[in-house]
Formats: sequence, structure tokens, C-alpha cells
Amino acid sequence: MDATTDLLIRKAERKDLEAIVEIFAGDPLGGHGDTTDPEAFGDYVAAFEKIALSSLQTLYVAVLGGEIVGTFQTALHTSLSGRGSSSLVVEAVQTRKDMRGRRIGERMMRHAIAEAQERGAKKVQLSSNALRTDAHRFYERLGFTRSHFGFRMPLK
Repeated sequence: MDATTDLLIRKAERKDLEAIVEIFAGDPLGGHGDTTDPEAFGDYVAAFEKIALSSLQTLYVAVLGGEIVGTFQTALHTSLSGRGSSSLVVEAVQTRKDMRGRRIGERMMRHAIAEAQERGAKKVQLSSNALRTDAHRFYERLGFTRSHFGFRMPLK
């Protein structure tokens, strides 16, 4: 089923936060420690406020039938390398589990690509958990190529 005709992608609002957190917490592969525990909600509110105040970051939601069915975040990163070029980094791309297979993720990514073009970015980039083989095929189908290895160092 293709839900793209009725799908609305818009900037997230504070009232959307609980639904966004539920999507993250329902992801068994995420490994980010996301939870719907009310004691943790203040952390999400603080992060939302930082994102909302930034001119370089945007948190989005995908809405279908009045329900939040997906989310993603973008950040514009400018580097001296590449003659001062900018990249749009896409993070936390999630479609609600019961809504997968309806091209919602594709619409969200196409929205991010359009944003990159509007903002003059030279490229769109993202990282994906090595275990997410379905997501890797999805990104490749959209035209993304595997080009770098990612490294991380947890600090907390």
C-alpha cells in the first residue's frame, strides 16, 4: 500500500514528542536506550528544545490520518574541506513498525534530499546501524552508496 499521497511531512512540534519517543523506544535494533519511562521524558524535552533553537537542525514528523507514523532529523554541516562545502546529515530515520512497507521512509528521505538541494548542500549523508540490512537496501534503492566506515566512541 502506498501512503504517500495522504502523508504530510512537517517540522516536529513539542506536542509530537511522546509519539516520536514511542517510535524510538519500539526499535529493538536501535540500541540507543530509548524508553517511554516517564522519568526519562525530561531528557527528550531538553534535546527537543536544543534542536528547535538551532538554525542548522530540524526534527521532522511524518503524519498520516492525524497520527505520527515516522520521524527523521537533519543537520546542515559545513566543512573547510571540499572548498567549504556543506552536507546535509540525516539521522534517526524511523517509520513506525506497523506502518513499514508503505513508502513512508522513501517520502521522508526525498524530503531530506529536497531540503539539501534548497540549502545548497553538496551531498546528503547518513550512517546506518551495521545490523540494519533492510535499511541498507532501502538507502541503496534511493541512490545512496556505501562509501565510508563509521567509528564511534561512547563517552557516557
